[in-house]
Amino acid sequence: MTRLIVAAPHRSEYPNPITFEAGTHLTVGERFEGDPGWKDWFLCSATGQEAGWVPLQVLEFIRKDAAVALESYTARELEVDVGEVLESSRVLNGWAWCVRVSDNASGWVPLNKIRTLEPDSAT
Repeated sequence: MTRLIVAAPHRSEYPNPITFEAGTHLTVGERFEGDPGWKDWFLCSATGQEAGWVPLQVLEFIRKDAAVALESYTARELEVDVGEVLESSRVLNGWAWCVRVSDNASGWVPLNKIRTLEPDSAT
C-alpha cells in the first residue's frame, strides 16, 4: 500500500458508476480523448447500467465494439478534499484506487490530485 495525501479536491461527475463482475459482456464505445495521462479508457456499457469509463487492462476484446471483463471492476470515484490521507493499492492510466484512512471509503482518484505522503509526516 502506498500512503498518499490529497493535494487538490476531487468531485465525481458520475453519480451512478458502472460496476460489473469478471466475465460480464460489455458493449465498448469511444476511447477517451483528452488528458494525455488518462490514456486507454473506454466508454463501456453493461445491461441495466449507465455507461462508464473502463480501463483497457480489464477488457478482453472479442470484437471492436464488444469485450468480456477480465476482472471485477467499479468506476466509482472517491470524492476527496485537500489534506485527507489515503492508501492506494493500484494505479491504472492516470488514476489510483484509494481508500480514505479516516472512514475506509474507497474509489478512484486522479493522480494529479494526490501526492505521496512522506513516512515522517503521517498523522
